[in-house]
Amino acid sequence: MSYCLDKHSPVLHSQPKILTVLDQLVPCIIRPCIKKWGTTQELVISTQLDSGIRFLDLRIAHKEKDSDQTFHFAHGIYSLVTVKEALTDVADWLEQHTKEVVIIALSAFDDVNPEQHRRLIDFLKGLFDKKLCPKGEVPTLKSCWSQGYQVILSYADGAACDHKELWPAWDYWWANESDPNLVISYLENKKVTVGRPDIFFVAGLNLTEDSKYVLHHLFQSMRTMTLRASGLLLDWVKKQRPGSQKTGLNIICADFVGISRNKFIQLVISLNTKPLEREPPLEFIMKSPLL
Repeated sequence: MSYCLDKHSPVLHSQPKILTVLDQLVPCIIRPCIKKWGTTQELVISTQLDSGIRFLDLRIAHKEKDSDQTFHFAHGIYSLVTVKEALTDVADWLEQHTKEVVIIALSAFDDVNPEQHRRLIDFLKGLFDKKLCPKGEVPTLKSCWSQGYQVILSYADGAACDHKELWPAWDYWWANESDPNLVISYLENKKVTVGRPDIFFVAGLNLTEDSKYVLHHLFQSMRTMTLRASGLLLDWVKKQRPGSQKTGLNIICADFVGISRNKFIQLVISLNTKPLEREPPLEFIMKSPLL
């Protein structure tokens, strides 16, 4: 949802202190800069879905002066589009695509208090209703189709623990690096040392800027940074496999999925045509001359 960040909105309280102070002194400089580096997508949410995106990573925030029922998305600053507007668009899209399943991860919840969590959860349950696949299920397309499930929703806050319709937070492998080589090294290391969890998890191709990087690239943006690295990152994606084995993946996340030269969506979908990673049969292990 960072495609619609509001350059006139204040910086989030959760941002580094230096940014919130500068925002009070020179907002006309700080806010456009944060928007330039905080914008990580360009397609509206319905177009993302039309393009094949099936995982939405959404960071929720509440503005101090807003009503308790108004929530925005946030990435350094607030979004123009509200949570109600965007997720209603998702629900409407699902009504038109009854065999599609969307996985949604809600997190951050800046300045959201317990009562506001309750209101937000009530809205989510009312909006998606019987489309919500409850936690504890092992969802397959066949089981989702037979039961009418179209939304698998993670809510990364303890306020959701008593709601069977909402899944807990999933692991997000985030390198926090500006160098794509370091992002790849991080992901490969996680595959070897940790291995995939039993349920959903995200391998993030996202690059991350810091103040030093921004100061050395004043005339660039997150878009140019991502575009420059896309070839290397996509080469890594081509080598991946789905499956339940240690190095298998099930969600791959990236910025600027709609860049014309970036074939990310088609490439990830094509991974599903690869054989699943499986353990070799015992007979093969016993007969192999290499062992």
